[in-house]
Amino acid sequence: MIESISSSIEISVAVLCTNWTESLPAVDDLCRYVVLTAVLTNTDLLPKEFLDKIEISLVLTDDSMIQCLNHKYLGQNKPTNVLSFLYFDRCDNLPINSPLLLGDIILSFETTAREAEIENKSFLDHMSHLLVHGVLHLLGYDHSINSEAEKMENFERIILDDLGIDDPYIM
Repeated sequence: MIESISSSIEISVAVLCTNWTESLPAVDDLCRYVVLTAVLTNTDLLPKEFLDKIEISLVLTDDSMIQCLNHKYLGQNKPTNVLSFLYFDRCDNLPINSPLLLGDIILSFETTAREAEIENKSFLDHMSHLLVHGVLHLLGYDHSINSEAEKMENFERIILDDLGIDDPYIM
């Protein structure tokens, strides 16, 4: 069952900054693997009828582009590490036979690299954490409320552990 689900989840990756592929030559495949792991770890959060029709878009970009998006959509005129844009709040009114485009996840190379260095983490591990964080936002998690943040962080730890990545919240 998992194999059939994973083969029908569409994860498109657009690499708009060459630093990504220079640092991680197979970055698109790595991203797909991390996102797929995060989605399949949380299948109980998705309507069963859409589980084999999920689509997620990833954009790997730079600080300049993510700053523009952050300013335009969130009113923050500064670069950030990851942005998630959820397409649907609820799946109630979607036709069952249509794909479920969950949304977009955008990552900035410079901010991700800078944070990884400051936090003494590998670039790959930090990028993976940000992707998992982005997927959880698309699945409805939020960290603006403390109780929700704790729940989201616990799911992040579980997924990252499945990926062989240490708890990112232990400094």
